[in-house]
Amino acid sequence: MKVRRGRKNQPDKIIMVQTQLPNKIDEKKNSVVVLVVDDDELVRRTLSILISSFGYHCLIAGDGVEAIAVLQSTAVDLVFSDIVMPGMDGLELLHYIVENFKETDVIISTGYHEKASYSEVIKAGAIDFIKKPIDQAELEAKLARAVRERRMMRDLERLSMQDGLTLILNRRAFDERFPDEVERAHRQNYPLMLAIIDIDNFKEYNDEYGHQAGDNVLISLAEILKVCTRESVDLCFRLGGDEFAALLPQTNATQGTEIVQRILLSFVERKFGTTTLSIGIVSCQRNEAIPREQDERVIKERADQAMYDAKKNGKNCVVTRV
Repeated sequence: MKVRRGRKNQPDKIIMVQTQLPNKIDEKKNSVVVLVVDDDELVRRTLSILISSFGYHCLIAGDGVEAIAVLQSTAVDLVFSDIVMPGMDGLELLHYIVENFKETDVIISTGYHEKASYSEVIKAGAIDFIKKPIDQAELEAKLARAVRERRMMRDLERLSMQDGLTLILNRRAFDERFPDEVERAHRQNYPLMLAIIDIDNFKEYNDEYGHQAGDNVLISLAEILKVCTRESVDLCFRLGGDEFAALLPQTNATQGTEIVQRILLSFVERKFGTTTLSIGIVSCQRNEAIPREQDERVIKERADQAMYDAKKNGKNCVVTRV
């Protein structure tokens, strides 16, 4: 089947579509959301049918403005956009997505008569470029490659944010997530608590029982953190050595203190020699009187100091600062 679209003084666009559909839709593909953006209704609906036949979940938008509305309401993995559209064109939409939706990739389609070059589109932030008339096999291959590369990049990113021993988030993840969580809590006006957790007498335990036993202590604490916090809400980190952290969104000081006390008691119950926990927990309420970065540094310093105060108070305790 061929779909033609003509513009004044411009050649027709032709999309080559085979009518045969795949017998089985890959479940992983079906979880990928593709947004088709084209101002010609027949073309975008034809592309939608075609891309859906490849096994992807497909959405459509008639122009750049409509596409942005979709992006703001729905998590989109990949945008497939025409370049010449009234109002906001494909390149303007591309720039907007690059700036505001960093998790979304873009493929630009363009006719031979249009001036945008491959290098211009790629430099602007698109991951690929396809010429019209669009060939079904080429489109399917480019979408498959884009999805495969997305998954590889996400896997690499996940591994780079994961502590190799305990398999919870690492220091790099903390440094990236902490400013975002503080700003989100401030913007949406909900409480956020930061806990810094340090294992008391860990060096002595490590020296006496060996590094493997010490590793088991670290792994056990990570497991306790996951059990005592809310999955997909709270964030647990190993900052390095025997120091851990937890970010507790939508949690006030009383609730946060109860959570870290459960963590401490659960750890002590496992009886790792003389090891206990010193925990400092503080509110992450923004102080708008000072710059954001300085304020974030102050919050972390307050949490560290609260943890050190717990150690000064005899260890095996929690110090809370609002």
